[in-house]
Amino acid sequence: MAETENITNEESFSEIPKDNAEVSESREADKTEAKSRLKAFLKYLWEYLMLTAGSAVAAFAIEEFLVPCTILDGGVVGISIIINNLTGVKLSVLTLMLNIPFLLIGYKVLGGKFFIKAGFSMLVFSFFLEIFSPMENMTSEYLLAVCFGGMLLGIGVGLVISFGGCLDGTETVAILINRKFDFPVGKSVLFFNIIIYGVAGVRFGFDRAMYSLLTYYITSKVLDFIDNGMNQAKAAMIITNEGSLIADIIYKKMGRTVTIMEGEGLISGKKDVLYCVLNRLEVYELKKLINETDASAFIAINEVSEIIGNHIKKKG
Repeated sequence: MAETENITNEESFSEIPKDNAEVSESREADKTEAKSRLKAFLKYLWEYLMLTAGSAVAAFAIEEFLVPCTILDGGVVGISIIINNLTGVKLSVLTLMLNIPFLLIGYKVLGGKFFIKAGFSMLVFSFFLEIFSPMENMTSEYLLAVCFGGMLLGIGVGLVISFGGCLDGTETVAILINRKFDFPVGKSVLFFNIIIYGVAGVRFGFDRAMYSLLTYYITSKVLDFIDNGMNQAKAAMIITNEGSLIADIIYKKMGRTVTIMEGEGLISGKKDVLYCVLNRLEVYELKKLINETDASAFIAINEVSEIIGNHIKKKG
């Protein structure tokens, strides 16, 4: 009996360290998961803070510099300024209402994540338009309004786009036209804006149309600096171990075809090299998809000056 008890005691004591090790591993796993959740929460918080800041800066530029001098922005905001001048309906209400159809198109073209961030940005933008509307105007000098209004607008729009949002829904229509007819996004946006500035020239005088074009140019250059390129087309080169999986995800979720090549790193060995062409609004989504699939992947994004041929899948 004594020997049996000793054996039982030895077995029970030998199991204690194993239990402690399991508890310790479980605690470490919980800590790691908690840190991961906190990191993800802080990341999302930072993104939405930047979307809010960008929307506020853009609204300030429009209400305090452009609107007082009857200088138009392009797209939905430009149309809203014209209607506001003709009817007296609040600019904040007009921009939000006119953006809703484009936002729904954006949901179809770019997906739910873009829809949420773009919708949030547009709501915040309209809110700050209402906040800044009764404030005293910064200047009545046209040249100062063009220069400072254009710079601030470029900063605001650049921040919003850099963090996956959008303030002007006409770009989503341009992307849809690009996918259906292979017509460049940048040219579509420019075409829309030329029509808007033409209407502004007839309604307010062609000097206002020229001031608006100059503002558009300044905004584009500032956005070029912030967003690392105003060109709509971007080329992404992705070096990864999950080439086929990432290529399939990009094709299914973004509608972009991918060229897969074999490569070999000096230290890392054999790798898959993916080449994909997309527009600047899709860069954020691409980086997010790749990070979720292969966090160790290397991504290089460059500007593309011209595209010849079809690089997207046909829908419908």
